[in-house]
Parts: sequence; C-alpha cells; structure tokens
Amino acid sequence: MKKENRIDPVCGMKGHIKAHGHYFCSQHCVKKYEKEHKIKSCPGCDIKGGHRPWYKERLYIVGLITIVLLIISYLIPQLNKLFDAFTDYLRLIWWAILLGLFIGGIIDYFVPREYVSKFLSTHKKRSIFYAVIFGFLMSACSHGILAIAIQLYKKGASIPSVIAFLLASPWANLPITILLFGFFGVKALYLVVSAIIIAIITGFIYQLLNKKGKIEKNPHTVKIAKTFSIRKDFKKRFKKYKLSAKDMTGVLRGTWALAKMVVWWILIGMILAAFARAFVPHEFFMKYMGPTLLGLVVTLVFATIIEVCSEGSSVLAFEIFNQTKAFGNSFTFLMAGVATDYTEIGLIWHNIGRKTALWLPVITVPQILILGYLFNILL
Repeated sequence: MKKENRIDPVCGMKGHIKAHGHYFCSQHCVKKYEKEHKIKSCPGCDIKGGHRPWYKERLYIVGLITIVLLIISYLIPQLNKLFDAFTDYLRLIWWAILLGLFIGGIIDYFVPREYVSKFLSTHKKRSIFYAVIFGFLMSACSHGILAIAIQLYKKGASIPSVIAFLLASPWANLPITILLFGFFGVKALYLVVSAIIIAIITGFIYQLLNKKGKIEKNPHTVKIAKTFSIRKDFKKRFKKYKLSAKDMTGVLRGTWALAKMVVWWILIGMILAAFARAFVPHEFFMKYMGPTLLGLVVTLVFATIIEVCSEGSSVLAFEIFNQTKAFGNSFTFLMAGVATDYTEIGLIWHNIGRKTALWLPVITVPQILILGYLFNILL
C-alpha cells in the first residue's frame, strides 16, 4: 500500500494499525474514529495487538537521544554550555507544553463538535475574530497550540479560523504577553498587536481563497441549525453530567495521544536552539543579523531552521535584539518561526491539506518582512 494511504484519518500521523479500511497510529485514534462515526469495534481487526514497540515510537527515540546528549554535555566541560542552554529552555517552557497538551485533551474529550462549528465553522468575518480571541486565551506554546488547532479542525472549525487561531496564539496569548514585556518592555506591545493583525489579515485572505476554491474544505464540519443554542445545549448536558474517573482517563488519553504527535518535534527544536545559543558566536549576530534587509532575510532563514516553542524562541529573539538592537529582526524571528516552521507546515499538510499548508508562508512571510523592515526603521 502506498505511504499516503497509511495516514491516520483522526490525527494525520502515519498509521500502523489496520482497522475500518484505514491505518491508525494508536488504539486511541481507532476508538475515537469508532465513536465519531458511531460504529462498533472492528471484530476482525488486530486492535489489541496494535501497540507499536517502544523502540519504534518517535517520542521515545528522540527522548532517549535527548537524555544521552544531556548526560554527555553535562559530563564533558567543553559541552557544558549546551547542557545549560537546554535546561534553561526546559525551565521556561515545560509548564506551557503540559498545559497546551492538557487543553488539547480536554477539547478532544469534552468539547462537542457542534460548539466549535457554531463559532468557527462559518465563513463570516466574525469567525476570524472569534478564532483570534480564542487564541489569545490559550496558554500554550506554539507546538501545544498546533495540537489544539488540529483538534479544533477535527471538531469542525473552518480552515481560515484554524489558521487565524494558530497564528494568534503563540505570540498573542496571555503568558507570552507577560514574558515578552519582561524582555522588551513597552515595545512588546508592538509584537503582540502585530501578531494579532497578521492573524486577522491572513484569516480574511484564507476566507477569500476558500470562496474561490483555492484551499481544501473541512470534511469534519457539522451543519448546525439556526435555532441551535450552545447555552441551552450546555445546560441540558450539565444537568445529566456526573463527574467520574472515566472522564479524567479520557482526557489523559487524549493528552497522551497529542503528546506523541508533537513532543518529539519540540525536543528536536530545543536541541537545535540549545546548539545555536551555546555555540553560535556573538559576532555572527552582529554581522549577519543586523537591522538591514540582509539581516531580515538571514533572520527569516534562521527562524525557519531552529524555530521552537514560543517561550524558547522568545529568549532567542531577545538575544538577537540584545546583540543587534534590531527590533524588526526579533519580530521577524518570532513570527516567521510560526509561519515557516516545517513542523507546522508538515502537520497542516497531512491533517488539513497541501494547498492550505503551502499558502501559509506565501501569505504571511511578506507581511512579516514588511513589518520587520518598518520596525527596524522606526524603532
């Protein structure tokens, strides 16, 4: 069977468990598929035997490599800077990663698709503003947000809304706003407002592309009757709801499924960022990442290669500003990392579609470079 036919229809990852005419990456996704399509467990499918050996799981492989690398860098004095850089990043972002994954697990288990469709599945302009507001309220790093965004898409959110949510969350959410103000002072306001503006403009452009049929359609969207009321439905569900250990188990299963999808990417990003921080000379920043057009382009490439969670990238962005005083380059590093990161583009490609993934850098990068250039001139 061709490789593209082994994509998990639930999470978009590469599947290895055959069931219901598809390949799934985990038992969790099989059960979720059965629940969403209201079908019984596949009697002829080897679901129980579908566990992949731990040494074939990307999360365990990358995790083991990371641990070995940390031990070596701790024991060898010449590599101590690498250990220090990695642990600094870990102290900054561990809670954001866990919180982002946990929120994704809650959405996966509790949030009905009808609720998301009510707010984010429409093609009206207000759905973009809703998406940006939801993004602002999310307390998670960029990869945690990616996991949540995929869940929103699976719940029926329109593609323009998902993209606006994804762009607004990493740099405009509350914890990062506080962190950025700690680094940049009042200038951080330019970062947050600009991120929101880019998210809104990009969302509107995606809506236009959607009308012209230039991007994919969301097959998960649920048609909602005009008389449907979230408030009434919530009250009805709340009256019947009884808290049980089964609920926490369901949330944790969703959280773990998301963790296996994104955490190994985060570890790779942290390792790359730690290497850059530990071994890239300060002269490099001064020579190649100054407040010039060349500096913006180099920063764009740099962000694309080593983009990591928003908290970790915030530290690197401040280091760029501290070394070069080029505020526009710091902005470009932060925003371009989100817009051009191969992790996000790859997961969007597999979960949503090729057209949606390719349009993301095409639409966002020009906006980012223009604002970055203006910031270097005016600030």
